[in-house]
Amino acid sequence: MADAVLADAVDVARAAAVDLAEDDWAVGEHLGLHEDTERTVTHTFACLLPGYRGWVWTVTLSRAPRGKDIGVDEAALMPAADALLAPAWVPWAERVQPGDLEPSMVLPLIENDVRLVPTYEVTNDEDAMQIWELGLGRERVLGPEGREDVATRWYRGSHGPTAASAIASPEPCQTCAFYVPLTGSLRLMFGACTNEWSPSDGKVVSVDHGCGAHSQTTVEHGPTQWPAADPIYLSDAVVAFDLDLDLGLPDAAVALDEPLEEAPVEPVAVDQSAAEEEETS
Repeated sequence: MADAVLADAVDVARAAAVDLAEDDWAVGEHLGLHEDTERTVTHTFACLLPGYRGWVWTVTLSRAPRGKDIGVDEAALMPAADALLAPAWVPWAERVQPGDLEPSMVLPLIENDVRLVPTYEVTNDEDAMQIWELGLGRERVLGPEGREDVATRWYRGSHGPTAASAIASPEPCQTCAFYVPLTGSLRLMFGACTNEWSPSDGKVVSVDHGCGAHSQTTVEHGPTQWPAADPIYLSDAVVAFDLDLDLGLPDAAVALDEPLEEAPVEPVAVDQSAAEEEETS
């Protein structure tokens, strides 16, 4: 049986919830109470804040033995059983997925990456100097597990033998002149496409991949799919043409019966001596 004095102190608990919410409208109806310990009771109120569906305001009240003063032990906003909760937090390094990397992003270093193996091991300063003089360069390279992982992913991907273009292709990539094999142990299975007309241009493809841009295609050129233009006929037949046409000019009339007035021709003075010399020559 809950303490009667604390059970009746709903107004005290509501005032504490309103003080926590900093606004009276955010605290809803009284949902109930439960006894935590002797002379300690927790009241719950509905939360009306946007985005906090199923959350409740909880206020814990208590009083001293034989005391009449009610104290507020704790007030909090708590999720109920059907509360809307955020998904579990996942570290950024584990949350990022392939394809999420943007130009401004930098992935964290994976110290013990199982896909990589060290190329050399430095035990003292003398080893470091020799490594620098030899120019070994990369500290880690792709290991057997890393090569198996990338080979499986590429082979099962959109540039492997199960792609739609590979199934429809008459010839595989390994017989195409635009296929450039990779170096190392992956050259037996993969290469790069260098045909700008291919959808795989600049991408790694498997030897049994394929597309319609194979260098040995033998498909004949089909007719054009553009609509045929109307034919033009040439003949020597005379076609009458009516010149009495309304050209849309205001007060314009075509008078074909009247002769055209010729413009006066100005006489041109000719040097007679120069003309005689030109005839003689």
